[in-house]
Amino acid sequence: MFLMKGETDEEVKQYLDNLGTEYRFGCLSEKKPEVCHLLGDFMKSIKKDFNKAASLYRSTCDDYQFSRSCHKFASYALTGKGGPADPSKAFDYFKKGCNFGDADSCLYAGLMCTANNEKIKVKLDYPQGMGFLNQSCEKGNHNGCYYLSGMYLTGVPEVLEKNMTSAFNYSIKACDLGNIYACANVSRMYTKGDGVEPNAEIALQFKKKVFEMEKELRGQFKPIEMERGA
Repeated sequence: MFLMKGETDEEVKQYLDNLGTEYRFGCLSEKKPEVCHLLGDFMKSIKKDFNKAASLYRSTCDDYQFSRSCHKFASYALTGKGGPADPSKAFDYFKKGCNFGDADSCLYAGLMCTANNEKIKVKLDYPQGMGFLNQSCEKGNHNGCYYLSGMYLTGVPEVLEKNMTSAFNYSIKACDLGNIYACANVSRMYTKGDGVEPNAEIALQFKKKVFEMEKELRGQFKPIEMERGA
């Protein structure tokens, strides 16, 4: 179903009611996890019922092992949306989402293990956290690769020794996945010979890549010019 330009308020309401009915049928009768997730999105965005949305995300994760729902419920539990904030529960569901294949869940689980933040209330565990970050990286999340490269780049006192080769390898992967900061690091590492043989030509190639990425990002946020004289 698609909304057409010029639809009346009543027609929009009817469309949304029909959409909700379709999602309920697909979730409750046909037991389709992707539709249950959409029903959660519907409750969140259209009905503004965050408690119901959270409940749907949680049950879709638990009942169907639907990774995106695990991540969504974990995010709600972390921020206190749809219920009281519960970082421990959030961590459990980020781990579930990661185990079911969601790269973003692996990233958040890894960050919670390695963040020195009293509000997180999750015990610092760098080995476990780096394991989650590595899973995130392997599943294609550039931030997972980038955070790992940073850890190896500087080292972690009493936990991890600096390792420029590992820092370079994770930076290359993060850059290939589209992380502009990682690409800038790769250029510098080729210039200085950190973790890789120095090569001014390749360093320049990555520097140009950074400029191209910056140009692309600026284009995405170019302000829309308003028509005058309308």
